Amino acid sequence: MKAAPFTHHAPKSLAEAVTLLSALAPEDGRILAGGQTLVPMMAFRLARPRHVIDINGIPDLGNISIEAGAMSIGATVRHSAFERPYPGSGQLGLLLANVVRNIAHAPIRSRGTFCGSVANSDPASEWCLVSTTVGADIVLASVRGERVVKASDFYTGTMANLLAEDEIIAKIRIPLLPDDTHFGFHEVSRRKGDFAMAACLAIYRPLNGKALDPRIGLGGVEATPKRVAAAEESLRGGIIGTELFRQVASVAMNSIEPLDDEELPGHYRRELAQAVVERALEGSVA
Repeated sequence: MKAAPFTHHAPKSLAEAVTLLSALAPEDGRILAGGQTLVPMMAFRLARPRHVIDINGIPDLGNISIEAGAMSIGATVRHSAFERPYPGSGQLGLLLANVVRNIAHAPIRSRGTFCGSVANSDPASEWCLVSTTVGADIVLASVRGERVVKASDFYTGTMANLLAEDEIIAKIRIPLLPDDTHFGFHEVSRRKGDFAMAACLAIYRPLNGKALDPRIGLGGVEATPKRVAAAEESLRGGIIGTELFRQVASVAMNSIEPLDDEELPGHYRRELAQAVVERALEGSVA
């Protein structure tokens, strides 16, 4: 099929883009960045926007920068930008490079965007999991100005978030990680590049063989990505090793409220959660 007729708009600045969106959102105006979700939906006529606001011609939105102890990622930065660590990004850059190779396939990584993935808010999204686990700030722009929302507050349900219809995710700021940070990421999918059925990002700092400042994030098993506080407390101060990792994974499994459907029953998602937590932690010491 082909997309239903629409008007294409190509703003040259963020101010112009939000002005257009403010006027056209009531007419189902949509933002186009990478287009890896919107364009297929339009092709199958599952989405029929009357106006498409293409922000790819706004130069500033394609930038990555390091400022004030954080990496700033513009709205049109592609997944593929993270396949090699960004200069000056330290452990965060290595973490993103580790995670990005799990996202779909090369053609999609060359077009899809970090911010677009966050805006789509799929529970299985690797970047939604990363943004929640590391404590990213999501910068939303509209004609009213900018507002900043913590990633931990942004996701409100399956494919749902706090983005208003007249707002654009202008950029996402991710705090840099200390140089001694250890991390591990593991996801389970049916085939390489498929959506994750469960994924875990584990982060901590080792000191004298113990785990400090732990963060355990799970994606794909609940309606939104989340940090698992009980698992973090189980990891905190423990002696790093197999026994601790198994304990933390068991705590995580029993601390979630998994989605339950015919495709993936809740009890199976619990088992997947346990597996990905343990394997992510094992990967943190590799």
